[in-house]
Amino acid sequence: MSESITVKELVERSKAAQEQFAFVTQEQADEAARAICKVVYDNAETLGVMAAEETRMGSRQDKITKCRMKSSLIWQSIKNEKTVGVINRLEDRKMLEVAKPLGAVACIIPSTNPVVTPMCNAAFALKTRNSVIFAPHPRAVECTKLLVEMFRAELATFGFPEDLVLGLEEVSIEDSSELMSLADVVVATGGPGMVKAAYSSGKPSLGVGQGNVQCIVDRDVDLSEAAEKILIGRSFDNGLICLGEQTAFVPEEKFANFVEKIKKHGGYYVESPEQVEKVRAGVFPNGGPMNREIVGLDAEQAGKIIGLEVPADTKAIVVKADGIGSTDVLCREKLCPVLTLYPYKDFEDGVAMMVENLDYEGKGHSIAVHSNTPEHVEYAAIQCAVSRVIVNQPAGTTGGGSPTNGFVATTTLGCGSWGNNSFSGNLSHKHFMNITRVGYPYEESYLPDPEMAWE
Repeated sequence: MSESITVKELVERSKAAQEQFAFVTQEQADEAARAICKVVYDNAETLGVMAAEETRMGSRQDKITKCRMKSSLIWQSIKNEKTVGVINRLEDRKMLEVAKPLGAVACIIPSTNPVVTPMCNAAFALKTRNSVIFAPHPRAVECTKLLVEMFRAELATFGFPEDLVLGLEEVSIEDSSELMSLADVVVATGGPGMVKAAYSSGKPSLGVGQGNVQCIVDRDVDLSEAAEKILIGRSFDNGLICLGEQTAFVPEEKFANFVEKIKKHGGYYVESPEQVEKVRAGVFPNGGPMNREIVGLDAEQAGKIIGLEVPADTKAIVVKADGIGSTDVLCREKLCPVLTLYPYKDFEDGVAMMVENLDYEGKGHSIAVHSNTPEHVEYAAIQCAVSRVIVNQPAGTTGGGSPTNGFVATTTLGCGSWGNNSFSGNLSHKHFMNITRVGYPYEESYLPDPEMAWE
């Protein structure tokens, strides 16, 4: 931040703007939220390219697509929602629910989504009459700064306080920590360290957990369709998406056939033990943290660093794991287009291995199931400690909301207590509201007979 503006002053400005905005009409709140989404939609090419270039991660085209799709989906999902005044009348219980804003919301922005995450947070916040302050990632300072300028300029054209949207001008752990402690609420989308800091800020916080999406292919599905969908999810934005498929479990008698389908749809299958070890060592050097040099690179670029000659049109590098869970680091989350495969004997065994991988990393996030047997889908949902089960779709492009399913459109994915989060499911505008409940007496009431409770 510049020396002339302290974090405290920034928060004071944000709270003052929010107080002016707290009693606007539903139409005005909608106007502000729509403006936020439309700015990103209209400037998708500029913002998408800038995000890829500044962060040096991900696909330009996929980021452009993400800007357009997320802005449209999020606005469509909230535009008819009531967030001002009485939002619900529970006639059978003689109660009313009245929506109230939270205040000034501090939003910690990840390097993986420096445009659509602040857009999503701001749209939800303004829809519910809050203000937002962004703490950008060090690799996306200029991108976030431009976005804030765009948001503020658009709000000004409608006569709304520009300070409803603010951002830290410089990035430091100290400033981010101070912001979280002074704001009314914190939304933290980022790494485990930042999320933990948010929960330690002393303010109500909504954080996310780590992804490591496990995928299982049932015996009754079309292998080619499943392979294609898995590769779409794994390769989108060069594998940066936390919803991207990480490990796919395939029936053992269909494994070789599935590999051929993977190759057909753009997967580069690594067969020799020596090359598999190159992938393992290249992604997780010495079995430690992921190699930062390959985060967000496409398959060809990642292959060069790993030591493989991967064709330019490859969607993902695909390898068979040697073990499950902690016995093979390839079962961990990989923020690049590398997909792990593993055969299973029966469906229950496959699900058990998914559970073991989730216990190793990614518990609480998501799984993908390719199956035409509802009982198998439900079995996986019951056995796996996850917040989302994406069925017969590319998890990486649909688990955060899509026209193909009913998941709430969002960029922030809670993982429940399994992932040390305060909520499970997809973050929505509903998380940005306080609710006042009004209770009238029943027209007829009686003291309950305690004995009747046990009948």
